[in-house]
Amino acid sequence: MDNARVKLPTTVNEPIKNYAPGSPERASLKAKLAELKNQTFEIPLIIGGKEIKTGKLGECRMPHNHKHLLATYHQATAKEIEMAVEASQKAWETWSNMPWEARAAIFQRVAILLSGPYRDLINAATMLGQSKTAFQAEIDSACELIDFFNFNVDYMWKLYEEQPPLNPKGIWNYVQYRPLEGFVFAVTPFNFTSIAGNLPAAPATMGNVVLWKPASSAVYSAYFIMQLFKEAGLPDGVINFIPGSGSVVGPTVMKSRLLAGIHFTGSTAVFQSMWRTVGENIANYATYPRIVGETGGKDFIVAHESAEIDALATAMVRGGFEYQGQKCSAVSRVYIPKSIWPKVKAKYLSQLDEISVGDVEDLGNFMNAVIDKAAFTSIVDYIEYAKKSKDAEIITGGTYDDSVGYFIQPTTIVTADPHFKTMEEEIFGPVLTIHVYDGSFTDALQLCDKTSPYALTGAVFAKDRAAVLEAMDILKHSAGNFYINDKPTGAVVGQQPFGGSRASGTNDKAGSIFNLTRWVSVRTIKENFLPPTDFKYPFMEKE
Repeated sequence: MDNARVKLPTTVNEPIKNYAPGSPERASLKAKLAELKNQTFEIPLIIGGKEIKTGKLGECRMPHNHKHLLATYHQATAKEIEMAVEASQKAWETWSNMPWEARAAIFQRVAILLSGPYRDLINAATMLGQSKTAFQAEIDSACELIDFFNFNVDYMWKLYEEQPPLNPKGIWNYVQYRPLEGFVFAVTPFNFTSIAGNLPAAPATMGNVVLWKPASSAVYSAYFIMQLFKEAGLPDGVINFIPGSGSVVGPTVMKSRLLAGIHFTGSTAVFQSMWRTVGENIANYATYPRIVGETGGKDFIVAHESAEIDALATAMVRGGFEYQGQKCSAVSRVYIPKSIWPKVKAKYLSQLDEISVGDVEDLGNFMNAVIDKAAFTSIVDYIEYAKKSKDAEIITGGTYDDSVGYFIQPTTIVTADPHFKTMEEEIFGPVLTIHVYDGSFTDALQLCDKTSPYALTGAVFAKDRAAVLEAMDILKHSAGNFYINDKPTGAVVGQQPFGGSRASGTNDKAGSIFNLTRWVSVRTIKENFLPPTDFKYPFMEKE
């Protein structure tokens, strides 16, 4: 906070390992998968650095083999939440005053440890607990999370360097970037381990203390991230780990007068409920809480007749079905002109014919299981609705089986109704709906803009530059991350700051300096070296 001129190491994106057959990283990862499978962990709360066991247990099971128990975990009650608040405030006294270089060193060490000895552990835990392929785990729980840690330090340094541009003679003006008073409540989702690690870490990097509630279906990998933080030297109580029921943890935490901020990724309904709770308690808080959230999406591709066929089909497959469509950025609706649909359909179907769905340990699989029984049931309901509708045709998938794991085949629905249920509602699974349009490209763009309340990601496919420009104009507010001739997933820290607006969130752009500004409170300092000694101004002199 006091010296932003220390030179930081050059920040670059973490290289992605490919886990090809015969590679050392493939062998190492497989060994770690076998090691974790042969253990059953008991996961405690971690409050002020101490392990707390409440006896109120939940379970971590493999989505692709739900009979396999990976761990049990203890769940927080009101008593432990109060303990976590107290521990956070004790840590705040020293952490909020720690030199920024010291905080930077800790999180850079976190990144180094994750890039090396913790890489297999976090990747394997993500694969087993959240049913991700080796590649999806690598780009998420290793590379993106490493990038978050490193780039947040870099952005912190740049933010501290941002100072008032003018210092008149005899005056020194500067600003201090203070941590928030109180604690930040980090609520993290199941689908990205990188988001789970970043939501508590970003505010902590800026000198804040955090209460972290991970998704119940991702407690397993989150626990190992807590171990990573501890080994890197993060002081006890800076991040307090309080897994548990959202209906218990959320309302209890948000009633604390010391709530200073919320860092959230999850469903739109939950975020709106949290915002409502903050509003109801606004007079009780010591400070106005910062609210940062990334929520749902109904992400799109709009194709022009000049679109490159192979690229469009590949974007639909990868964008729609990587990680079983369980990405807030996943392609869920596609608008394709009738003139190119036969060629797109042929290429698309030929690619889907090659996809296999199964266990994460078979690295030949492109898809694995959806996260849990509730998700499986919800997604299946949409599929069955489409099967029974006269306005829709299922051209791929439509089958599912939860006898061993929660497996759903990549399902494609084609509809003539642009307002068909699966064109409008968020599904969060491997279901892609296509509307083949016979009107103008302009009409398709306007339809896309008005169809969904969300505005997270979207893409246009066109070789015609005029079409691209038109799409950028009409869809200006339809997506916080907009892609031209690329799938609307896979934002990279340091390259594409991520977030959307409308019902998709506050668009504070994770992985950027814009997000970090939310976790500081600015104090302006003016020092006058020659202060006036007389109250009179020149205009007061008599003529």
